[in-house]
This record gives sequence, C-alpha cells and structure tokens, in this order.
Amino acid sequence: MPDKQTIDTYNKRAQTYVELVSRTMPDQDLQNFLDAVPKGGAVLDLGCGPGNSAMMMQDTGLVVDAIDASSEMVKMAKTKFGVNARLATFDDLIAEAKYDGIWANFSLLHAPKADMPRHLSAIYKALKPSGHFHIGLKTGTGSERDDLERMYTYYEEHELHDLMTDAGFTILTTRHSAEKGMAGTKDPFMIVTAHA
Repeated sequence: MPDKQTIDTYNKRAQTYVELVSRTMPDQDLQNFLDAVPKGGAVLDLGCGPGNSAMMMQDTGLVVDAIDASSEMVKMAKTKFGVNARLATFDDLIAEAKYDGIWANFSLLHAPKADMPRHLSAIYKALKPSGHFHIGLKTGTGSERDDLERMYTYYEEHELHDLMTDAGFTILTTRHSAEKGMAGTKDPFMIVTAHA
C-alpha cells in the first residue's frame, strides 16, 4: 500500500520536482540502460515520476510502459512529456516475461522494507530471460520521513545485493554517489544494475 503522505507530497510539488529532475539528454545511468536493452524492446518505467526518462526511452524507439502512484506525476508525464503513463502502484505489477528492461530509478525507496522481496520477485517475473534491471536507492539503515514528509527506506549495498540475488537476479554493476534532492539535503545513494 503506497504511503499517503509521500504521494500527497509528490502531488503537491509536481512542478518543483519536474524542474529538479528533467533533462534534455540521458544521463550516464539512463544511457547505460538504453544501451543494455534491445532496440525497439519493451521496457517499464516503474515509478516514472513526471515522465522525463520515459520520454527519452520512447525517443530511442523503445516501447514504454510507465506507471506512478502520484496522479499529478501521471498527468505531467502525459501532458508535458507525451508519455502514456498510468496510475498504478508497485503491487499492480503482475506481468510475466513481458519486458526487456525495467527502470526503477529512486522509486522503490518509498516502499516498506518488508515489501521489497515481493516487489523484486514481481520485477524478476515481469522481465524476459536475461532482461535488464536498473534500481536506484538511498544508502543507509532504517527508514524515516524527510522534511517534506516523504517516507524513505534505506539499504546497505550487501543487503540490496542479497535481496536481489534471492529474487533470482545476477548483479552486474554497483556504483555509489551523493546528490542534492528536492528536500535540499545531499544524500548518498547507489545504482545497481542486474539481469534476470
């Protein structure tokens, strides 16, 4: 079940968020994802936000499904970026062997830790054999609300690797960095790529 306060924050601050995350060219992480999936392949942007990344995926010829739990983000994805996004939660992912790639860029960090094994299992099932998976999460321990009332769940690298391996994934790459987000704090994060 999505956290209501987190969704409310994204609904209220959709315009601020789109200004923060939008770019005209893929960053290196998105470019790596685009390079890893077959030309014209089917991909899912899981927690698409305002749809900027999904638009860039579409622009390369990929067939894109995009979902988000925030109605304002879905609306922005449609109107600003021309993405046919739909309102849905992580629990609505029931596809089997449908996608060549799944992009979960700083979306699953809002899910409770107890739900992560279930979500990773659903993602694994939704990918075609050897399908590519990208996940971005904040690093640390426990969970807490930020100053904007968004709920975050933090992971250590070994913890995420274990969860992903248990779900069936083969880890490909892991990188760590830190970035300033909408709440104004510079937070450490990791990007992990894997294949099914």
